[in-house]
Amino acid sequence: MNITELKKESKQEEAEGSGFGDLYIDVRYKEKRVLSDGQVMFLPDIEANHVHFKEWQSRRRSAQRLIDYLNGKNKPLNILEIGCGNGWLSSKLLTVKNSNVTGLDINEPEIMQAKRVFQKDNLEFICGGFEPKMFKDQKFDIILFAASVQYFSSVKNILESAFLCLNKNGEIHIMDTNFYKPNEVANAAKRTEEYYEMLGYPEMAAHYFHHSINDLQPFNYKILFNPKRLINKITKKDPFYWVVVKH
Repeated sequence: MNITELKKESKQEEAEGSGFGDLYIDVRYKEKRVLSDGQVMFLPDIEANHVHFKEWQSRRRSAQRLIDYLNGKNKPLNILEIGCGNGWLSSKLLTVKNSNVTGLDINEPEIMQAKRVFQKDNLEFICGGFEPKMFKDQKFDIILFAASVQYFSSVKNILESAFLCLNKNGEIHIMDTNFYKPNEVANAAKRTEEYYEMLGYPEMAAHYFHHSINDLQPFNYKILFNPKRLINKITKKDPFYWVVVKH
């Protein structure tokens, strides 16, 4: 089966949540991204000799930027993180005064870990794929995709679904995420195929999507952190976009 056929198949799986969770956790083990409870408890701080130390340093900075931004609103916030993984960022978001946080992820082992490690008031973790009907009885002020939007085949579709769960003046935040120029997408997809082939999980490439910054054009969005700015390109510390989308 070629990559085009795999991607078509994965879109059906995306809707059903079929197979992806097990494959994803296997890949995370292979990449050394599955951490002990003790390590997760202190994230984004991690030992300096860890293979992903520099990445966690970057995510520490991006998390603090988000928390400072949300604290600047000076009001209680109901927050949903879609693709929360082991829950570290959802937990950190409780430092936003009077916040209520829900973390959602299809990855059951890490959701169970999140429930073990972060037992806090106003924090709930749910295992499952995102569907607006799950939250028909509540609305959110902030919906967050942190290093997760690449697992959805269509930015347009997932944002429109998220809007159904958003309060009137709410915001969707996308962070720790690559966006590409349209002419960069094909090469990025090829690199991903080669990476997962090398890793021994070629089927994972069918679940990883490469979105163009132009995919956001139909929406009212603002780039809050742009890694392509000259100063950010020089420092090379934080390679990912942070985007806010509003109604």
